[in-house]
Amino acid sequence: MKKLIIPLLFLFFSASYAQTQKTISSDWTSFNQTIDIHTAVTKKFKVIASVKAETTEPTAWAGVWARVDTKNDEEGFFDNMQDRPVKSKEWNSYTVEGTLDKNSKSLSFGGLCINNGKFYFDKFELWIENDKGVFEPLTVLNSSFETAVKNGDIPKWGLGTSKDAIVKVKEYKITSDKSSVDGKSSLLLEGSGIKPRLEARIGNVEGASPKIADMISMLEDLKSRVERTVKNMSQYEIDYLHDEEANRIGALVMHLAAAEKYYQVFTFENRDFNEEEKKIWNNALNLDQAGRDEFKGHNIQYYLDIYNQVRAKTIEELKKRDDAWFAQVQLKYDMTNQYCWFHVMEHQSSHLGQILFLKKRIPPEKPQQKTLPQEIKK
Repeated sequence: MKKLIIPLLFLFFSASYAQTQKTISSDWTSFNQTIDIHTAVTKKFKVIASVKAETTEPTAWAGVWARVDTKNDEEGFFDNMQDRPVKSKEWNSYTVEGTLDKNSKSLSFGGLCINNGKFYFDKFELWIENDKGVFEPLTVLNSSFETAVKNGDIPKWGLGTSKDAIVKVKEYKITSDKSSVDGKSSLLLEGSGIKPRLEARIGNVEGASPKIADMISMLEDLKSRVERTVKNMSQYEIDYLHDEEANRIGALVMHLAAAEKYYQVFTFENRDFNEEEKKIWNNALNLDQAGRDEFKGHNIQYYLDIYNQVRAKTIEELKKRDDAWFAQVQLKYDMTNQYCWFHVMEHQSSHLGQILFLKKRIPPEKPQQKTLPQEIKK
C-alpha cells in the first residue's frame, strides 16, 4: 500500500469577498486578495506589481503591500513599502518579499495609496517557493485589471485590508484607466479633498508666540488622534455602555470639550463657569449618572462639531496672548497658564486611552429582530 503524500503547501483563493461593507472617511485606502496557507516548512514569497503616482503633495505616495496572518490570529510578516514609497510618475515594477511558515494561516496582498493624487496599479504577480526552493508563479485573479471596475468595485479584489469586510473610503474614486503596462487597462485610485496631517512637528503655528505655538500644535495633534479613533464609529458603538460605572464614547468626547471650555473661562477670563454655563457643560464635565443619561442618541459628528467649536475658540484666544502670559500664575490653584493648558493636553491623552480601551471591548451589534404583528382578535 502506497503512503499518501500530503503536499507541503496548499493555496486557496477566497471564492468571494465580504459579507459586510463599510464606508468610512480616511486619508488612505487599499485593496487586496487573500489566500489560505498550509505549509509544513518555511517558504519565501514575492508580490510584484507595477505602480505609478501623479501627485503634487510631498506626503502622498503609493505602495504594494503584503501581510501574513498566523493561526493564533496574530500578524506575522508585514510590509507596505512605507520606507520606500512610490512617488514616480513613470511605471515601475516593485516587489515585496516575505516568508511563510507552519504557523501561517493566510497571505493577503494588494496595493495602497495615501493622500491626494492619482495612483495607478497594474500587473500583479505572486510567486512562492516550491519544495526545491524555486519560485513558481501562482494565479492572481484579474491581475492586470482587464475586467473593468464597476461602480467603484474591483472585480476579484476586495477593498480594504481583509477578505472579511469591504471598506470603501469616501475620499477615493476607483476607476479603470487606459494607461497600462500589461493589457489595455490599469486600476486608478484617485484621492481628493484630503487634508494631509502634519505629524511629528511641534510649534511653528502662524500668529502664535513660540511656547504657545508649541502648545497649540500638541493640543491639535492629540485632538486629531481622538477624531481618527472615533470618526467612523457607528451610533451603536458610540452609545455602547460597557458597565454601570463606565461612560459612553460620545459622552467622553463631550467631556473633552467641556473640560477645555472650563479652562478657557478660567485662564482667559479668570473665573469659573457661571450658572448658564453650568447648565450647558456640567453634566459633560462631571460624567456622572446625569452624563450617562444625557449623552446618547447623537451621531459622532454631533460631538465632534462641539469639540471643534471649542477648539477654534481656544486657538483664537491663545494667539492673542504671548509667552509672558503663559508664565503668569493662576492664584486659585497656584498653576501657571501654561500648566493649565498642559493639563488640557494630557487630559486628552488620558481619555484617548480610555476611548481606545472601550472601543476594543464593544461586542458586535446584534441584528434587530423583527416584531411580527399581533393576531387581531375577533
